[in-house]
Amino acid sequence: MIETKLGFIGAGNMAGAIIKGGLYKNVINAGDIYVYDIDETKSQSIKNSLNVCACAGIDELCEKSDMLIIAVKPGAMEPVLNAIKRYDKPVVSIAAGWGAEKIKGILGVEKRVLRVMPNTPLMAGEGMSVFETPDSLAVREREIIERLFASLGKVAYAPAKLMDAVTAVSGSGPAYVYMFIEALADAGVLCGLPRDVALALSSQTVLGAAKMVIESGKHTGKLKDEVCSPAGTTIEAVKVLEQNGFRGAIISAVERCANKSKALSE
Repeated sequence: MIETKLGFIGAGNMAGAIIKGGLYKNVINAGDIYVYDIDETKSQSIKNSLNVCACAGIDELCEKSDMLIIAVKPGAMEPVLNAIKRYDKPVVSIAAGWGAEKIKGILGVEKRVLRVMPNTPLMAGEGMSVFETPDSLAVREREIIERLFASLGKVAYAPAKLMDAVTAVSGSGPAYVYMFIEALADAGVLCGLPRDVALALSSQTVLGAAKMVIESGKHTGKLKDEVCSPAGTTIEAVKVLEQNGFRGAIISAVERCANKSKALSE
């Protein structure tokens, strides 16, 4: 178990999921977790549901914590950083568009900072969290954060120059997948399936297909070919997807997302 006092600035869905997952996996202790949110009802909600410590102000949280985890929206980052910059505490940020160098531009170049880009499936214990490299945390500090996020899914590493691409693929990726699941379910309803059955079929199909990619080691094209029989039903559907620019739409969307992330970071 991590024996470090962690202070969460921001008590929204992501902070709650990180804390809940860490507690469930016995990686952290509720008595070592402090939360603060400008919306006091959010802090109290996490306190009541997870038995952690809610702080009345950001100074109280900084004074009680060994490490700070910033889990606020990008637009709230600047005032938060200005509020904590007088404290010599390692800082971990999960805000989109805020790389370590940009954060240090406010905190000071000497501060110990790590940027992590998680995604929402960590709420189900299947997150993908990417650590920006290099970072300036001490080895033990980094190991603590690695253990925490590894308990919520998988951890990977990417240089700062690729974090916009990471944001576009894994950070925003769940939204694209949800849209596909919804569209597949809608198609099932169009073809006569009850809504609940169509949604169950589409979501389990995506889950199973993802596991096949991860566990089989086969190229995705090979896996697709294994489903497509000559002159069969699946290849007919694949033809329609290709005719309607399925791949191109995804690629263009991810490219636009990466460009937007880059613009936010400037």
